[in-house]
Amino acid sequence: MTQTDEFGEDLADFVRRVGELRSARALPPGEQRGVLDAALFELQHAAESLWPRYERLAARAPDGTPADRQERQLLKTLFQRLPLPVALVDRDTVVRRMNAAATGLTGMRAGYATGRPLAGLLVSGDRGPLRTQAAATARGEGARSLTVRLQQRPDEPVRASLVALPLPGEPQPTVLVVLQPGVSGPAAPAAGGVAGRRLPPPDLAEATQRAGMLDLVDAMACALLACPPGDAEAVLRAASRVLHGRFADWVVADTAGARSLRRAVVLGPADAVRAPLVEEVARQDPAGCPLVVEAARGGSASLQVRPEDVLAFGEDASGAPVLVRAEVSSLLCLPLPLEGGGVAGVLTLLRTGAGRAFSMAEGQAADVMSRHIALAMRRRPA
Repeated sequence: MTQTDEFGEDLADFVRRVGELRSARALPPGEQRGVLDAALFELQHAAESLWPRYERLAARAPDGTPADRQERQLLKTLFQRLPLPVALVDRDTVVRRMNAAATGLTGMRAGYATGRPLAGLLVSGDRGPLRTQAAATARGEGARSLTVRLQQRPDEPVRASLVALPLPGEPQPTVLVVLQPGVSGPAAPAAGGVAGRRLPPPDLAEATQRAGMLDLVDAMACALLACPPGDAEAVLRAASRVLHGRFADWVVADTAGARSLRRAVVLGPADAVRAPLVEEVARQDPAGCPLVVEAARGGSASLQVRPEDVLAFGEDASGAPVLVRAEVSSLLCLPLPLEGGGVAGVLTLLRTGAGRAFSMAEGQAADVMSRHIALAMRRRPA
């Protein structure tokens, strides 16, 4: 095992242990002292062991000769130009790389899909089986295939074939996923001049959803352009009104100051039963919402279906998780990025009950709107 492999395994163990410590927030205060000691130990381990090892690895000369690097570049080009939709994922189906044919099939930009689970593109009933088969393939239990359905076209079966692909310098095998849509009709050239791909039949539900998203983006643009320049909170209120009800059951907007976050807008269900919770969320300190704090610090969006960490959006006055009380089924947490780094605020969208969960395509559209909102917040009077 190489030094890079050993470092990767140690780092993965460290991340797993930190994840276990995060779940300790739900423990009674009297039991949290031992968890604090463990957290300090992990921080010391990162500072004294992991960081020096990373510096040593980063200082090493690049591996391979110029011919090796040219060969890798050739393989990357071949991967991108394969006529079949293919993706490289890890054992949890998180996308490492996706080729042009796969982005055309799924409707997702490669840059947006990278770092997000491929299983998130599927209908809910097919996500678990894909994760299970990907994990088994990565463990070396052999290639396999299964039929799945994409959220964008649930009536069209897609054959997903998985095979382990060991890569140099990687501690665990990467999984190569080949997607073969079940289509009918004569073959036709794909977009971009790639031949051999058949065009799927028109999907009325998909077309309707895409038209709805275009209408939403258009309504958002009109609302932002109508806001007076220089009033960032007016921009947040206008954007929240566009999204509330039409796109999300809850819209929560926080502004980011020099040192702290401040809750600016809370729009929730209008019924009398939820009114007390809406007031509590409006009084909530955003610093007590790990999901919001992480988005403000890291500047990356988060899409979760049936959130596993019920404390991710903090607690109400009684100590009950807000996500539980609101019966949240899926959420989107979007930073409002500033040019040159940092964020102007964080926008959190919640869907509740048995309603449809946020899809990856909706997450992509919301990501675009969040950047437009951030631009409108920075406008200044002429």
